[in-house]
Amino acid sequence: MLTDHDLHELIDFRPGQPVLSVYLNVDPSQGTADAHKLRLRQMLKELDGGSAKDHEVLERYLEHEFDWSGRSLALFSCTAQGFFRSFPLGVPVRSRARWMDRPYVKPLADLLDHYGGYGVILVDQEGARLFYFHLGDLREEEGSRGEEVRRTKRGGGSTAPGRRGGTAGQTRYVEELAERNLKEAARVAARFFKENRVRRVLIGGTDENVALFRQQLPKAWQSLIVGTFPIKRTAGHPQVWAKAMESVRQAERETERKLIDAVVTAAAKGKEGVLGLDGALSAAHAGQIQTLLISEGFRAPGYRCRGCGYLTAQKLPSCPFCGRDFGRIEDAVELAVRKVMADGGDVEVVPGDPQLERAGKIAALLRY
Repeated sequence: MLTDHDLHELIDFRPGQPVLSVYLNVDPSQGTADAHKLRLRQMLKELDGGSAKDHEVLERYLEHEFDWSGRSLALFSCTAQGFFRSFPLGVPVRSRARWMDRPYVKPLADLLDHYGGYGVILVDQEGARLFYFHLGDLREEEGSRGEEVRRTKRGGGSTAPGRRGGTAGQTRYVEELAERNLKEAARVAARFFKENRVRRVLIGGTDENVALFRQQLPKAWQSLIVGTFPIKRTAGHPQVWAKAMESVRQAERETERKLIDAVVTAAAKGKEGVLGLDGALSAAHAGQIQTLLISEGFRAPGYRCRGCGYLTAQKLPSCPFCGRDFGRIEDAVELAVRKVMADGGDVEVVPGDPQLERAGKIAALLRY
């Protein structure tokens, strides 16, 4: 399972030799295993450059080692340095291949941002089920089960001393029992979220039960709730997976919309926001970017200083920082992504947002 540690290992890998990076959609609904193997061979044949040894490593992996689990696969090979990494993924990606001086990580950054680190909890008045949802993989971890809540359809409660009597007494008893169960569920959930380093929380259940559960959850975790959805606590994994995926997409669209609004407003005021490739590259070089926003599929050539690594979209006679000359690069956006992530910033890859398209397909919210 791909982790932030894996991504940063790829970012830090600079072998001084070209690296073959391949993303392959292996969704069973898109074809058989043989069809996917053929697609890989075609991609490698069409690739501009590449090592026959690296091609063999990838083809051998699909033929003899890959178990065909998941919906896509990320592969990285540099046989000159004895380097190979494979990451089966639970969400589909667009098939593509790159032969570059370092691993091509932009698609992985996008996946981790959109589908990484979710805690999912299904609640009702008797307990909860807890899941960890990461890159499309749903793993049930544990549950919390309190006392069974029983409701009477009409009155007739006991009037004996020490007993709750009548409909009102029964109703209050049910409410107290449900509250205790949800309080225990919240305690278990908080521990689960912490242990799994959950970054975002999804809650499933009726509106009433979700509201009651939120009240019991510590405020630190309440602030990480990004979505809720109606579902029974006893729902099967396929239903939970589908609801979680739907909620994740809705939450991401809303987060992206707010971020784009914030960047455009900040840039208009001349404050902590820049629009367009050249402004984003300059801010990335200075280590100023808190969040980089990129239109999905956006690639653009640029120039990199052979001395200090300064990136620019313009062809300059010499570097304004160190005076060295520039080399042309095919995808300046990919290098900006690497620089931002190496500096601890976030990257948001946004599909089809008109406002970001008008801003030049790339923008950045700055730290200062």
